[in-house]
Amino acid sequence: MTESAGRLVGQPIRRKEDRRFVTGEGRYLADLALPAMAQAQVLRSPYAHARIRAIDTAAAAALPGVLLILTSADLEAAQVGGLPCGWGVTTRDGIRMAEPPHPVLAAERVRHVGDPVAFVVAETPEAALDALEAIEVDYEPLPHVVGLEAAVGPAAPRIWPEAPGNLCYDWDVGDAAAVEAAFAGAHHVTTVKLVNNRVHASPMETRGTLGHYDSSSDRYTLWTSNQNPHVIRVLLAASTLGISEEKLRVVAPDVGGGFGMKIYHYAEEVLVLFAARRLRRPVRWIATRAEGYLSDTHARDHVTTVSAALDAEGVMQGLRVDTLANMGAYLSTFAPAIPSFFYAYPFPGAYRVRAVHCRVRAVFTNTVPVDAYRGAGRPECTYALERLMDAAARELGLDRLEIRRRNLIPAEAFPYKTPLLWTYDVAEPHRLLERAETVGDFAGFAARREESRARGRLRGLGFAFYMESCGMGPSKMLNREGCRGGQFEVGTVRVNPTGTVTVLTGSHSHGQGHETVFAQIAADALGVDFERIEVVHGDTDRIPYGIGTYGSRSLAVGGSALKLSLDKVIEKGRRIAAHLLECDPADLAFEQGRYQVAGTDRSAGFAEVAAAAYNPVAFPPDEIEPGLEETSYFDPPDFTFPYGCHLCEVEVDPETGRTEVLALAAVDDFGVQVNPMIVAGQIHGGLAQGVGQALFEQCVFDEASGQLVTGTLLDYALPRAADLPPMRLDSLETPCRNNPLGVKGCGEAGAIAGPAALVSAVLHALEPLGVTRIDMPVTAEKVWRACREAAEQG
Repeated sequence: MTESAGRLVGQPIRRKEDRRFVTGEGRYLADLALPAMAQAQVLRSPYAHARIRAIDTAAAAALPGVLLILTSADLEAAQVGGLPCGWGVTTRDGIRMAEPPHPVLAAERVRHVGDPVAFVVAETPEAALDALEAIEVDYEPLPHVVGLEAAVGPAAPRIWPEAPGNLCYDWDVGDAAAVEAAFAGAHHVTTVKLVNNRVHASPMETRGTLGHYDSSSDRYTLWTSNQNPHVIRVLLAASTLGISEEKLRVVAPDVGGGFGMKIYHYAEEVLVLFAARRLRRPVRWIATRAEGYLSDTHARDHVTTVSAALDAEGVMQGLRVDTLANMGAYLSTFAPAIPSFFYAYPFPGAYRVRAVHCRVRAVFTNTVPVDAYRGAGRPECTYALERLMDAAARELGLDRLEIRRRNLIPAEAFPYKTPLLWTYDVAEPHRLLERAETVGDFAGFAARREESRARGRLRGLGFAFYMESCGMGPSKMLNREGCRGGQFEVGTVRVNPTGTVTVLTGSHSHGQGHETVFAQIAADALGVDFERIEVVHGDTDRIPYGIGTYGSRSLAVGGSALKLSLDKVIEKGRRIAAHLLECDPADLAFEQGRYQVAGTDRSAGFAEVAAAAYNPVAFPPDEIEPGLEETSYFDPPDFTFPYGCHLCEVEVDPETGRTEVLALAAVDDFGVQVNPMIVAGQIHGGLAQGVGQALFEQCVFDEASGQLVTGTLLDYALPRAADLPPMRLDSLETPCRNNPLGVKGCGEAGAIAGPAALVSAVLHALEPLGVTRIDMPVTAEKVWRACREAAEQG
């Protein structure tokens, strides 16, 4: 075994997993094929709201190649449970949220276009599609509502009997009395009404799942394109199928993007396993792109009124937030938490105002369920805060940077207890803002704007400061706030007799580079060659119980569990090495893969110690167990708190409304960066998704019919390579104090600050015309209309 040549943590090591991805050797759900595998399709409701009078499957079942058709009656007869919600919200006066059932297949009613009604299994996908068309469903259309504000209106049809006014909950947090007092004494009040548009994650790989049942062992295997296989196994066992957990293996193979949308327990995971047992054959379902827009969770979809009470210097004395948040027709796994815990508690971000009150009304509508998507609540919070700060600066005649300087928390105030929940461990917001001012070249902007003006264009420079909570998270706190499960993570380090190392992690990779980053950490800790470290994830039969990947928790929580196990391995190795070298363990130092006796030239390499661990003749096995394998579970003491400032420069053509993104930049503090190249990739991806939400993307439902009119890539606009300029990245590094690696998390930052920065840039460009409001997505039509209206008004 070769020892590690040098320190790898902090180096831009190329991703080892990309070898198989770029050569077509990845193993995605669609690449899996089992003998006698059948194919499945889902019949989905064409109505936004309707009563199911009858379902006739006889003609469909008689078609060639059709093997099985399932309806709610079949699931009910087998006592299959509904899809669970993993978070409960209770108001301050003790009222629990409305939590209606979420059936795997719709029974008496359908409640959104795309609601699953029947499941068809056939020899081929084509035969299953033919059967879908032959199923006759007698629907009685019912009144529906798809708009947020309309859903809470007095004339809105009720979607669930247990949710009067279509409210899932009416929840608030903060000090309402202190806020009222701040507003009563304010020198100036700024109020902004905002729409945070509904979006879809649109991962490169659509969702898919494959079920297998082995009758000889009465054991099930589910392969699913998902971010947390252990959690899916628990939910299948405890909530839906009622399978004994030890009889169920869940595997998440290579996953082509998730972004939060693949966290949840979906109906198709239940259905393929149920059908596989009925048929004694493997059953696979893979969503088409259009089907994904009707069956995957959507995200965002807020209407918010946010107000600031400011003194004469522009310092915020009070902050009031009132938000309507769309839940869709059913509660997805984390849905209640997104506009409450993950959206409200991050207020007031990096600003030092103490009087804060946030009210959130979560609303049921006849639309696809809404849940977490990259950033999950934090983008909505940042958007509200930063749009408010820009508006306040404009109304008070202050520079946009200056108003933030006056309101940012000073570095000497950290650790800083916010007025709502969090205690920020360490940050330098003012220094980071100064760095952002340099990176964005604010000093040279006036000349650039004049050059654009000479060409008939309007140029704007926008930015957004964010401070997020991620690295989810401490189980005790989360359970107190409504989470119905632990949020620790697991890491096992298995040193093999030949000295190679296997790392088993409960974190799951769907593009983040775990196999590289975790190997860097292990290689540095043990002095083992990077290429001799295998990282295993995504298989409940191979790894200990873990929670999975979301909320930028993989490194902060999963990597920390790995670090604890590496420390245990080193300490056990020290005891073995002490016997080999005939010394006291306290006299041994371990550096660069060698145990060295202090003050001597006597040492033992890690490979030698590993071999001895599996041949226990040099140490007493009654004192030291043979083998060299350790497991640790890490439940963090708190979240992590990365922060930063993202910048965007645009040019607008007032004649066409077209917005061109000229420059994107990000200055962040992610704590320790294990692999800066992977960090850069995460920021690039997040910024691209931020541009997508700000300029192009929106899930639109027709109010009259309830149909999703953006249900294909012809209608749902994603950013393309030509829409994105080169990106400039810079960073500070203040190591996090809440985990042993000092990391904070980088996966969500671009999507959190990006939309606010881009809209800030567009409004800055339109400022000479007097345009002060525009909602996402900032399409060419919206910009053109805003320019025309401004011209007409003078």
